[in-house]
Amino acid sequence: MAKNTQRETRLKGLALSNGSAVGGVCMFNENRHSNLPMYKIQGGGSELEMGRVKRAIEIAGDKLEEIRADVEKTIGAAEAEIFVAHKMILQDPELISGATEKIKKENLNAESAVSQVLNTYEKRLQDLDDEYIRERATDIGEIRRRLLDVMGNMSPSLQCDTAHCQKGRNRIVVAGELTPSLTVDIDPQFTMGFVTERGGINSHAAILARAMGIPAVSALPGIREQVGCGTELLVNGTTGEVVIWPSEETVSAALAAATLTRGLPEPLEPVEGLKVMANVNLAPDVQEAIRMKAEGIGLYRTEFEIMAAGRFLSENEMYERYRTTITAMAGKPTTFRLFDIGSDKSMPFMKIPREENPSLGWRGARLLLGRRDVLETQAMALARASEGSRIHVMYPMIVDVDQFLEIRQVFQDATRHVRKGEILHGVMFEVPSACLQARELFDVADFASVGSNDLTQYLFAVDRENDLVSYDYRSDRPVFWRLLKDMAQAAQAAGKPLSICGELAGDPQYLPKLTEVGIGTISVSARRISDVRKAAAEAAGNVVAPVS
Repeated sequence: MAKNTQRETRLKGLALSNGSAVGGVCMFNENRHSNLPMYKIQGGGSELEMGRVKRAIEIAGDKLEEIRADVEKTIGAAEAEIFVAHKMILQDPELISGATEKIKKENLNAESAVSQVLNTYEKRLQDLDDEYIRERATDIGEIRRRLLDVMGNMSPSLQCDTAHCQKGRNRIVVAGELTPSLTVDIDPQFTMGFVTERGGINSHAAILARAMGIPAVSALPGIREQVGCGTELLVNGTTGEVVIWPSEETVSAALAAATLTRGLPEPLEPVEGLKVMANVNLAPDVQEAIRMKAEGIGLYRTEFEIMAAGRFLSENEMYERYRTTITAMAGKPTTFRLFDIGSDKSMPFMKIPREENPSLGWRGARLLLGRRDVLETQAMALARASEGSRIHVMYPMIVDVDQFLEIRQVFQDATRHVRKGEILHGVMFEVPSACLQARELFDVADFASVGSNDLTQYLFAVDRENDLVSYDYRSDRPVFWRLLKDMAQAAQAAGKPLSICGELAGDPQYLPKLTEVGIGTISVSARRISDVRKAAAEAAGNVVAPVS
């Protein structure tokens, strides 16, 4: 980074996509439509304007299909579904009829008609209480921009000064809002990060950024007024911090802490005494896990597949994703956590009632037992995918033995007549009541994994999303480790495997304590595998070998 005399400024936004980067700014041009002609037509020009709307929809639809195919090939099928949804919005008959009516009755030109119709749709969504639906308003704005680009013969562009413009290459893109098109139209291979004023964690663009491994931070109102083309930024998509004109000391500290993780780190060979598996959210994540020499998939958060698609997947669609994962892992342990959904993960298409306290409500195993159609569909997909293989199926938010036996029975009844392989059934230890029944659960379960994030939250009655009490969200307390030790001893007595996932598993400082209490298997994000292996080897006085 070039030395500068600017004073650094630290901002805190919403972390959307993990990883960090430092680099110069490229400004995304969001005012490119300000000079498009918006006027009332005279005489008999309505047919011409209606034809322009239909033609723009056709061209934009063809472009979306190109993007969908490219995203499916380079990122994954789940992420490509985002652009299928956009095409469905684009081709909605109400859009054409609404624009046509504006042109006929109000004598508006095509640009004005399309803008007014889609502005109305967007505002309706933005005014709703449901956060997930509000974030879908971004999709409406995306369609409007795409149609206006076609009508004005424009392309999404970066607004940089001519002397230094690199068209986003090795730059951090700053924009008002992170949209799916911005995420994929600007070459993701050379984009170091995204910083935006608006955009939620469940937005389609945030999902894409995470899938591509591009650090992203949102919820920084006015950021475009504080920076310009070439301004140096340090972006931490894990913590949500953005540093404008970071000092050399700040950058050096980030480098020393190995937080500047653009791209995957170098893979390291497995180490003796510690089994490191990977957490994945979407089927394409498995390739990262394989590259980083993961010793299995310890946690496949299957609900992210339907969150990314924006709809409930069919049995066949689930089967394809699950079978692809099993095949790619080539016999290594693969653990599928059943849908951990509830009103804390807003998905309107699931028709889950809103709750005052979703963390203590209808979620996890409770919801699956209440929505047996959802459980049975996923069970069928998993059973079919397991044919000729062995898989691990893990049940979320289990509260006691009786609940585990009941939900496992529903799974087994649904798949009784399906051709399948070997299916092991396990428990997520997240709720203290289940942890206190660890010995009884290990008598009936095949394996278990500790979900350290939720267990910490429930054990200490602390909302990890509440800034007022976030200081109390800590796992470094004797009672937490005593509980882990009790569960590890129960697993050893039963001869059943116990692993741990969650943030604690990926923190190298806790590895000695995990080993001390008897937990030798962890599951972390692919990006953390090399860090924890290196820490484990150093603690044992060994040197871990890079992959040759």
